[in-house]
Amino acid sequence: MLKTIRGRIHGKTIEFDEAIDIADGVEVEIVIRATQSSRPWGEGLKRSAGALADSWTEEDDEILADLHQDRERTTPREIPE
Repeated sequence: MLKTIRGRIHGKTIEFDEAIDIADGVEVEIVIRATQSSRPWGEGLKRSAGALADSWTEEDDEILADLHQDRERTTPREIPE
C-alpha cells in the first residue's frame, strides 16, 4: 500500500490529518518530506483580525463563552427541544 497523508510533528509523535486503515502493530516505513504552507503562519489571522469589530455584540460573546464551556465538559449536554 502506498498512500500520501499529511500530518504534523509534535515532538516524537506524528499526528495525521486523517485515519490510517492499517492494523495496530503492523510495521510501516515512513518517508518524511516537510511541506511549506502557501502563506506564512499567522497570515490568515492577520488578514481577518477586526473583520467583525463593527457588528460584534455581547450576545456573540455569550455564545462563544457557552461553546467554550461545552467543550470543557466531560459529557455532552442535552439539547432542549
